[in-house]
Amino acid sequence: MDVTASLQGLAGGVLIGLAATWLMATLGRIAGISGIIGNLITVRPKGDSAWRLTFLLGLISGPIVLMLLGGGLGNVAGSPGEVVGQPAGGVLLMLVAGLLVGLGTGLGSGCTSGHGVCGLARLSVRSLMATITFLVTAIVTVFVVRHLIGGGA
Repeated sequence: MDVTASLQGLAGGVLIGLAATWLMATLGRIAGISGIIGNLITVRPKGDSAWRLTFLLGLISGPIVLMLLGGGLGNVAGSPGEVVGQPAGGVLLMLVAGLLVGLGTGLGSGCTSGHGVCGLARLSVRSLMATITFLVTAIVTVFVVRHLIGGGA
């Protein structure tokens, strides 16, 4: 077991929880990424864009600052010199998958961060059902890809 990776994951989880709590405590808003981005792009409510843009800039700048400080992002690629490897199914499949994820967040009225982190903390039954759906779908997908199709790691 990689203790350093576990501690980094724990620290990341704590920071996500603190950010979600801070946003709810200070602005009364839920830290659901799909809602933050969606409303920033489509709705553009008056006086509501600044915190959304700041939140998104923080999501983007955090990893950049970590890299500049020499922390790295962790190696999720196949070779030590890469940070992120080539998409397993190609770029086109990755784009289609991204569009399907976007469609799913619209149909599910939110994403994993909104439902799984913030909704469950608020004891939302809708978020509980959405999170169970996310997990079951992921488990079935991994099973199909690894055991029935024969792909994956």
